[in-house]
Amino acid sequence: EEEERVLVSEHSWRPCPTARRRLRGCLEWVKRQLFRVGEDWYFLFILGVLMATISFTMDIIVARLYAAHTWLYGEIGDIGVLKYLSWTLYPTALAAFSTGFSQSITPHSGGSGIPELKTILMGVVLEDYLAIQNFGAKVVGLTCTLVCGSTLFLGKVGPYVHLSAMAAAYLGKMRTTVTREYENKFKQHEMLVAAQAVGVATVFGAPISGVLFSIEVMSPHFAVRDYWRGFFAATCGAFMFRLLAVFNKTIAAVFKSDLKIDFPFDLLETFFFVILGTICGIVACAYLFCQRWMMVAVKRNWLTAKLLATDKPVYTVLVVLLLASVTFPPGLGQFMASRLTMKEYLTSLFDNRTWGALAPNASGMAKPGGLWQEWDHPSATIYGTLTFFLLMKFWMLILATTLPLPAGYFMPIFIYGAAIGRLMGEVVALLFPRGLHSEGPPRPIIPAGYALAGAAAFAGSVTHAVSTALLVCEATGHLGHVLPTVLAVLVANAISQKNQPSFYDAGIIVKKLPYLPPIRSRHIASYRVVVEEFMECQVVALAKGDGFQEVLVALDASADTEYPVVESTGSPTLVGTVSRSQLVTFLQSHEHPQAPQGEKLATVGTLGDDCAIEPIMLQFSPWTSLHQAYHLFQLLKLQRVFVTRSGELVGAVSRAEVR
Repeated sequence: EEEERVLVSEHSWRPCPTARRRLRGCLEWVKRQLFRVGEDWYFLFILGVLMATISFTMDIIVARLYAAHTWLYGEIGDIGVLKYLSWTLYPTALAAFSTGFSQSITPHSGGSGIPELKTILMGVVLEDYLAIQNFGAKVVGLTCTLVCGSTLFLGKVGPYVHLSAMAAAYLGKMRTTVTREYENKFKQHEMLVAAQAVGVATVFGAPISGVLFSIEVMSPHFAVRDYWRGFFAATCGAFMFRLLAVFNKTIAAVFKSDLKIDFPFDLLETFFFVILGTICGIVACAYLFCQRWMMVAVKRNWLTAKLLATDKPVYTVLVVLLLASVTFPPGLGQFMASRLTMKEYLTSLFDNRTWGALAPNASGMAKPGGLWQEWDHPSATIYGTLTFFLLMKFWMLILATTLPLPAGYFMPIFIYGAAIGRLMGEVVALLFPRGLHSEGPPRPIIPAGYALAGAAAFAGSVTHAVSTALLVCEATGHLGHVLPTVLAVLVANAISQKNQPSFYDAGIIVKKLPYLPPIRSRHIASYRVVVEEFMECQVVALAKGDGFQEVLVALDASADTEYPVVESTGSPTLVGTVSRSQLVTFLQSHEHPQAPQGEKLATVGTLGDDCAIEPIMLQFSPWTSLHQAYHLFQLLKLQRVFVTRSGELVGAVSRAEVR
């Protein structure tokens, strides 16, 4: 009777078995038809659309909150104390909340995120860094950081690449659930490669340069098979980002510019673009050196180290209060156009008009849309304000990079380079008011073209990327200055790459992440360095005939994750490897030789009989060169390789020895 009641209950809760069976069959048929073209297309499309929607929503929220701050500052009136408090306390409170909220959820939410992601793409496992729980903390913290505006002078590119990577990792897990396949590390890597392109493309609305920039910055070796994934996801994200802009404005370039394209530059101006690239390269080297020194100094100083360890919001409040006080508009801020937002900075610097000619012209000052007037102070010329802006933002940006909150650092260096180029263009226009011309009528100098080249050159030299030349063209919709821009970027990169590591490599160095730095030396002597000179000679190895005592000694002597197995003690011919977990299982299932008879667990066995020995897929020779070993470690994402001579084990090489 009990069994009959259960059967009746089950049938009462699951009616229409035939209809349900047919519906299930239809759904399986639809799934097979959809996935016939490959499931990657759908998940990459979802990734691009999702990140573009989040990016656009974040921009809308940031614009509304920043407008509220501007309204509050304007409504207070002329009371100096209240204006100062409204200017400083608003960003200070938001930055403190950003730090406290994000750090309380996860310590991985601070900073850019690109150094850690670059390490992950090299095959190093960073626990919980791509967990979906970090997503909300990063989004809320980054939004509060961006609302601070030009006071903090920080952007969103780096954190957004991190957000895209977290979304890609989560979608990868969903993919394994939907397709009922095992989790594949190669598929995870392909999704992360596409995610880094989506992160850049959805910020600037530039899919082509987004893919190229992500490849240059993130991947020392790039598989061509992942090329279409990055372009497809980045195109979906950039198109969705532009499509969402229709609800507010028409589809246009992210940073509007009205540059003339009939004759953008004279051939003789190439000399000045080379000088601009040289200046950007030198300033980038100084910036990278000072930024890395500041990061180390903050960790070594007892006061700042204590605050960063226990009271991160307090450190953020102190730094942001200092930066906000410096940018206070009635104070020093009036000499650096501090009332402009990050986007307005770029829009004003890319202005097609020559500021030096407009400043003395009363009719020019009355023209509408004059963001450039923020740079024209009565007691200082535009050359003075641009110079003061560059001097002050140099140390202010370096100080802001030490803040433990979610923030990007590409947009600030992009604006800084545009200011360098604008100053260079205004000086050239002042020296040659009728323009440089080798033949034909005189053509005036266009300072905005120098601002484009300066932004690309400085940002490219700091990040060691050349694709920034294409990025400025896509972001502004102007291709007239692409040739001098590429020339300036190449010159700046040649200087910075020779003398300093990139901004993101410097973050890896300071954070001491397990990452292989690039081989800077191209001297012929570096190619003569072989593995035998730096390999680890004392390697804990096991023989196939070893028993309980030998395995126990090996586990106590080393904490390696895998151990080499040789043929015998007298014949050290390498036959394979065995994992540490298998050795622990071996000890748990076998008896100690001196154990009492009553505590026997199993008969005495050997390593070769009871453990699965994995074959060796790759070995180094003692005469393998350093460059060969380095490229194999990067390309195959190796962690440790054994060295053999005529098949006999002589040593091992890990990332520590290569580094």
